Amino acid sequence: MERPTLELTIRGAAGRMPAEKARTEAVLVPAAEVPPARVEEMFALMERYYDRVTRANFLADLAEKQWVIVLLDPQTGVLHGFSTQVLLEVEVEGAAVRALFSGDTIVAQERWGETALVRAWARLALALIDRYAPEPLYWFLISKGYKTYRFLPLFFREFYPRFDFPTPAWATKIIDALGRYKFPGAYDAAAGIVRGGEQKDRLKPGVADLTAERLRDPHVRFFAERNPGHVRGEELCCLARLARDNVTRAACRILGCELT
Repeated sequence: MERPTLELTIRGAAGRMPAEKARTEAVLVPAAEVPPARVEEMFALMERYYDRVTRANFLADLAEKQWVIVLLDPQTGVLHGFSTQVLLEVEVEGAAVRALFSGDTIVAQERWGETALVRAWARLALALIDRYAPEPLYWFLISKGYKTYRFLPLFFREFYPRFDFPTPAWATKIIDALGRYKFPGAYDAAAGIVRGGEQKDRLKPGVADLTAERLRDPHVRFFAERNPGHVRGEELCCLARLARDNVTRAACRILGCELT
């Protein structure tokens, strides 16, 4: 199935998001318009935090995406992070299903804890919700680290898989359809995991290590149990419904209730 096309306008001049405490500016850029020099910066940032990342795989991820959220220093323009995004469409039991998919994503350690990327992603999600409502829309997230998975319970009331509720059949069907479409040959439907073998890129030690303290969090513990191969770069496939009524109060506080 062909990728859906979409003319998208994000609030804010030229897709720019307000700087957070004048430290970070998030800019939404069409993937095809990212300058070569910026692409090199993005690849260098990936190499800083991932082992076994290759230029070929990085460029392939970028080539298939529609947008890139880039995090910049508002004074110097130095890159501090990015996230690639694409809207997927698959068929599930004869019906078209759309899902926003987040690809390569990394934030420099000196910007950990800031919310510029989250706010920018939320504006993108809101624009898509407005474009397709009342048709259903989802976020298809693959997670090789607990920090990424932890965004689900922080921001969404309903998401799957989760520790406190079994994944319903409808969600499993959508996850499986998206997994097979996006990762043919690597998606393990029985486990809901994207495999990759020994050469798959993976987070470097120290980026998202699991400690006894972190494992006290039931969401983190669930992630570790469901995806024991995360240390090898294996990724847990997750799904959340993108809708205003599925956003948590915590998300509203962080995002300024942008999705309510």
